[in-house]
Amino acid sequence: MLSIIHNDHANMSLLLKLLRKKIQLLEKDEEIDYRLIKTIITYLRNYSDKYHHPMEDLIYDYYIKYRVVSDEVAMRLSQEHKAIKKVTVELDELLDMILLDAIVPKEQCIEKLRNFVELQSAHLAYEEQEILPLIKDSLSADDWSNLEKQWQHDEYKDPLFGENVSDQYRTLARRIKQV
Repeated sequence: MLSIIHNDHANMSLLLKLLRKKIQLLEKDEEIDYRLIKTIITYLRNYSDKYHHPMEDLIYDYYIKYRVVSDEVAMRLSQEHKAIKKVTVELDELLDMILLDAIVPKEQCIEKLRNFVELQSAHLAYEEQEILPLIKDSLSADDWSNLEKQWQHDEYKDPLFGENVSDQYRTLARRIKQV
């Protein structure tokens, strides 16, 4: 399970790198493909909400329940997931407006994108550098076996980074290969 989380984080980092390039283009007043950004946000929302965050939450909840963890750590993970979800929804709604030809100030788009990328990046770094190493060091093989049994989700086929890329993500998959 931990390897899946690490792999997801590496994939998400690639998408964040792509979004950083889009921010730079916007800052230079260059043309960008808002549909591609929308596709990234759609993927992150769908994949995170349906698979990634539920798996993380299962592991974190187990870790918090059975190991001594400071209240700050326990609260931070939950708060960050909620904040990321809120910022993602806001950005997604802004992109919908742009794609419907609403007039949206470029600065507002840059601000929302930058906020999203910074929040996601900081969260990934926190999990990868601080939380996941603690979990790896403290959970036993029996703990992992118990977690695997608790995981009630069907196997999820990643529509972007999986073996078969769905039609919805083909353009994005080609773009990622160029990064």
